[in-house]
Amino acid sequence: MVGLPARGKTYISKKLCRYLKWIGFKTRVFNLGEYRRFKQKNADHTLFESDNEEGVALREQCATEALQDAAAWIQEGGEIAIIDATNSTISRRKKLLSFMREQRFKLFFIESICTDPELINHNIREVKVSSPDYKDKNAEAAYEDFVKRIAIYEKHYEPLDERVEPDTSFIKLINAGERVEIHNHEGPIQSRIIYYLMSLQLFPRVIYFTRHGESEFNVKNIIGGDCGLTKNGEKYAEALASFIDDMQIPNLRVWTSQMLRTIETAKHFKYPQEKWQILDEMKL
Repeated sequence: MVGLPARGKTYISKKLCRYLKWIGFKTRVFNLGEYRRFKQKNADHTLFESDNEEGVALREQCATEALQDAAAWIQEGGEIAIIDATNSTISRRKKLLSFMREQRFKLFFIESICTDPELINHNIREVKVSSPDYKDKNAEAAYEDFVKRIAIYEKHYEPLDERVEPDTSFIKLINAGERVEIHNHEGPIQSRIIYYLMSLQLFPRVIYFTRHGESEFNVKNIIGGDCGLTKNGEKYAEALASFIDDMQIPNLRVWTSQMLRTIETAKHFKYPQEKWQILDEMKL
């Protein structure tokens, strides 16, 4: 991973790890923050200052240990190791590239860039203020300290650039997928990672599920078929639309199956709708 703090790197790492495991690859995340917190808990922004010799030595030690653990894990049968850290300077990435080449591993960088203040603020307030680093601090104090930590990293941050680092392979996710840049990727695994990341939502969204209203076949205890709603089902559809309207959910989209009873249940919604065959009941 590459990027400033509060850019969703840990979220991406965990989601990508889950996906890669699901498609059959032995995958593990090595998070440098966890290595650091094991050695020193409740660190504030001063630990990350470039003139804090103790902090620099600690973070360098953690980076080395994480790389060594990742290499050992792969040599023992692991397949994909995700190094979850900022890796925000060219010199740091050169060390990574050198280490990986010595081990004869392929290295692929995933950089998350965010210039949207609202997205950054959302990530700090929703995720970072509850970090173990701020266990004994209130939310506002934690927020202020993390903003200072970001400012420290910004002083030395060097985004990936194919002109400066032509030998690297990478994907850049800009503003939560608003734009994507890819350079020098190789092989089917990296292609699958790219495909997944291009459709990944970096920030959580709420999904509401509801069954359709009472159908004509429900009343007759008939399973299957493609019938419409009863009068009770119609009342449910109207009540559901009114309930959702009262919630005033921004940018809401409605998905239904292609079955008549689900389409009729959603007909009173005033939001964009999509009908998906994949949501139809299974025909066994």
